[in-house]
Amino acid sequence: MEYSGKTVSVIIPMYNSEATIEKVLDSVKNQTAIDQILEIIIINDGSTDASLEIVEKYIENNRLLPIIVINQKNSGVSVARNNGMKRAAGEFIALIDSDDIWRQDKIEQQLKVFAKYPDIYFLGTGVQGEKLKIFFKEIHGLYKANPRDVCWKSFPTTPSVMFKKAAISEVGYFDENRKYGEDIEYFQRFFEKLNFYYLAKPLVKIGINKKFYGQKGLTSNLKEMHIGRQINLENLYKKRLISKKYYLFMKQFNKLKYIRRCCITRIEKILQ
Repeated sequence: MEYSGKTVSVIIPMYNSEATIEKVLDSVKNQTAIDQILEIIIINDGSTDASLEIVEKYIENNRLLPIIVINQKNSGVSVARNNGMKRAAGEFIALIDSDDIWRQDKIEQQLKVFAKYPDIYFLGTGVQGEKLKIFFKEIHGLYKANPRDVCWKSFPTTPSVMFKKAAISEVGYFDENRKYGEDIEYFQRFFEKLNFYYLAKPLVKIGINKKFYGQKGLTSNLKEMHIGRQINLENLYKKRLISKKYYLFMKQFNKLKYIRRCCITRIEKILQ
């Protein structure tokens, strides 16, 4: 199976991203499968800097790009993504944040997988400079994940994700009441009724202009991220996707990971 015509809706939440949004749009524009991109939906989440002006100028200089701008009052990334998903008309939805960039063949590589395996609904990819290890085993190629995997390691990164829009009828939209861990919580829902796949190729670069984990953005609040991770773990247990024994083990393990991450972040800040 091959996809012909425009099939992908790209969704970009944007809030005060004047330093990065142009690079993000360039990474979309330079996709080898640009002919498969139906629309690039930017949700301006009440930016107060020059982000919107930069996007408007970018549209003026790239008239052939199908960029759509939705303006909303500042309501958070989940509301922004949901509004983009509701507006999307493509068969596939590709998420990317306003400070991340795609490798040129990112969309092409994912569409090849969807074409070869039409039963796949959700597909994340690797990140440049990182390798996914689950239970100390490095993941290679195309991997069908299970709920225990995402307990051990929160993956995939949001800007790597592409999924079929038809899946929304089963998994719904992002939880707009959460600010931390809401992306993984959403991805976890694919385990319940559909499927969750990961392609171990480094097709995304995250956090451009960031020097270390936790420098800025939502991930800067490590405590809240930890709480969000524990909530996601509990949700999997309540839905009987993991055992009680595994739940209790991972709950303690996540505490140790949180302490370790805090120590590393403090050291990096001192050494910067």
